[in-house]
Parts: sequence; structure tokens; C-alpha cells
Amino acid sequence: MSYPDPYGGQKRDVRPGARHGGAAPDPYPPHRGYDADAPYPGTGRDSFPPGAGATPHPRAVDVPGGLAEAETAGWPLLDADPAPPARRAPGRRRASRHRRADHDQPRAADDQAQPTDADRSAGPNGADKGSTPSRAGRNLPAAIGVGVALVALILGSLFFWPPAFLAVLVAAVSIGIWEMARAVRAKGAQPPLVPLLGGGVVMLGMAWWAGPDALSLGLIVTVLACLVWRLGDGPARYQRDISAATLIAVYVPFLAGFAALLAVQPDGDLRILVTLAAVVLSDTGGYAAGVFYGRHPMAPSVSPKKSWEGFGGSLVAAALGSALLLWLLLDVAPWWGALFGLAVSVAAVLGDLGESMIKRDLGIKDMSDLLPGHGGLMDRLDSILFALPTAYLLLALLAPVG
Repeated sequence: MSYPDPYGGQKRDVRPGARHGGAAPDPYPPHRGYDADAPYPGTGRDSFPPGAGATPHPRAVDVPGGLAEAETAGWPLLDADPAPPARRAPGRRRASRHRRADHDQPRAADDQAQPTDADRSAGPNGADKGSTPSRAGRNLPAAIGVGVALVALILGSLFFWPPAFLAVLVAAVSIGIWEMARAVRAKGAQPPLVPLLGGGVVMLGMAWWAGPDALSLGLIVTVLACLVWRLGDGPARYQRDISAATLIAVYVPFLAGFAALLAVQPDGDLRILVTLAAVVLSDTGGYAAGVFYGRHPMAPSVSPKKSWEGFGGSLVAAALGSALLLWLLLDVAPWWGALFGLAVSVAAVLGDLGESMIKRDLGIKDMSDLLPGHGGLMDRLDSILFALPTAYLLLALLAPVG
């Protein structure tokens, strides 16, 4: 009588003197302390080691690897019917290639516990909902509060006492220069801060009292002052430090000087107002369109959150709002006002992308943490700085003064 052999169908050894009743040599000899010359006890359900007080099963002794051993959990029968697949629990979905199979495992009892009132009032990380960031990654209530305060400060100083607007402008430029110098130091550059701060104040004053030519002259004087100041620290890394200083001088005080050029006009308060309104409309329209309709990244390597749909929303919002504002405030035809809004919106988006590129190259997220919900002041001025010269040139053509 033969039994299924789990060792690969070995044939019985019928040679004279074959051990264990002429069976094939056991490929898995006993290794649990049994005597190698003793009969193989088997591992069947009814077999026990010698001395355990039980009689080994005869089939396990006569035929190693026989049915008694194959019926154990370690040696399944070769011709046994496969076990039927386990049925899914009612109400559970089948795992697909888009869904890991381990998700189908039942959750622990602790995971199935219902959330408490404290859990419902908390955010996704356990924080209070009032302090959780928005979809843009910012603390939205704090960002709105800081934004309203900044707008009130700018418009209040602009409409009630224009020299106060110059003081606000000087303070903003000084903070922006400090943030930029602090950021580039992360890459080892050491721009001279003192001539940059002094040159920024000089540029704004010259633009306010002497016009655009004086603003350009102030930029040249500031760069020369940085060159001379840096000579005292030796030639090591001189070119890198002066390059960083030139970038800061052009990016912050020179571009901000166009705000002074706009403000000193007879209707300068209205020109500043329509420029800031176009930038705000561009940012708001781009945010709304990007959140709800954004699908195609605009510059994923620079600013992953910007999309072409958001850019379209910026253009539409800025064009419509500027057409209305310039028609009502400066008596400019609506189509020219729409063109003004489009140009300012493009400049604002380019300014935002430009600062994003600088921050990505420096390996930082924000210029500083000065403003809650916004980051640094330069994180709010990036789009405005590029929009100021664009608005100044277009308004000089569309609404010339006297």
C-alpha cells in the first residue's frame, strides 16, 4: 500500500538491505535528538517521541513521509483538495490595484470608537480649528487680520497725511532690506547692511522730492557705497557679496521708489489706490480660481501651487475691477482700464514667481516670521513691487498729469 509522498514523488528503494522497509532515503532526517539508527517515529497526529508514554502510529514507523506525517500541518497532502478561499465579511469592498489590500483588514476596536466632542472641535492634528491653516497653508484668520491692518495703515496715511505715507514706505523698505539680507546669509553671502539701509532711505527721499531721474541716481550711489564698504573685509567672496547687495538694492528700494513717484502726483492717492486694488484683485481671483478649478501647474519647479486656471482667474478679476475703478476714479476708458489691469496682473504674478524662485534657491519657505499668517513682509510685497513700475508707466500714458 502506497501513500502520497510530499518529498517529490520518490520511488521505493527495493535494493536488498534498504533501511526502513525499502523506502527512499528521508530528505529530512530526524534532528530533535532521536537516535539515527532507531526507526523513524514520524510526526503524525497519533505519534509521539519514544518514552512519552504513547505508542507511535504503525504507519508513521513503517513508512517515513507517509500519510500520518503528511496529515500534519507541516506536511500537507499533495493530492488534497485546496482549501476554499476565505469569504469576505459582509459590507467590505474587494481590494483593487488602486487600494491596498491591507485597508480591507478590520480596524481595531479603538479605531472604531466614535469621536468625542473635544475631537470634533479640534483640527486634523489635534489643534483647535481656529488656528488650523487654510488650504493655502496659512493661518487664514491671522492672515486676514494682518492684511486689513496693513491696508488701513497705508490708505490712512495716504489719504489723511501724505508725508506719513513716506514714513510708512521707509519703514517697509527697511524691513524688506533686512529680511533679504538675512535670507541670503543662509547661502554664505554677506551683503553690507548699513549702506543698503542708508541707500534705501536716500532713494525713497530722492524719488519723493526729485523725481524718477533722482531715483536712478540713488540706485547708483547705493551700489557704489556697497562696493566701498565691502572693501574693508578683504577680497574673499567679494563678488558674491556685491552681487547679493546689488540684487537687494534693485529689488527692494528701487522698485519701491515707484510708489513714491506715484504718490507725489496731484492725484497720487487715487493712483496708489487703483494699483493696490489691481494687485489685490489679481491675488484674490487667482486664489479662488486655483482652489476650485486649478488642474494644470503653471511653474511646478518654482511654485507648485500656482496653476494656469489660477492665472486666468487673476487676469479676469484684475481686468474687470481695474476697468471699473479707472473709469470711476481717473476717467479712463474701460477698455484701457482693462488693459491696465491685465498688465498689472501679469507683473504681480511674475513678481510672486520671482520671489518664489529666490526662496527656493535659498532653501527657505518664508523670508521671516514677522507677520502672523503671512510670513515676512517681503512675502506680501513681492507682487506689489513688480506692479509699481508697471502701473507708473501705464498711468503716465493713460492718465497723464495736466
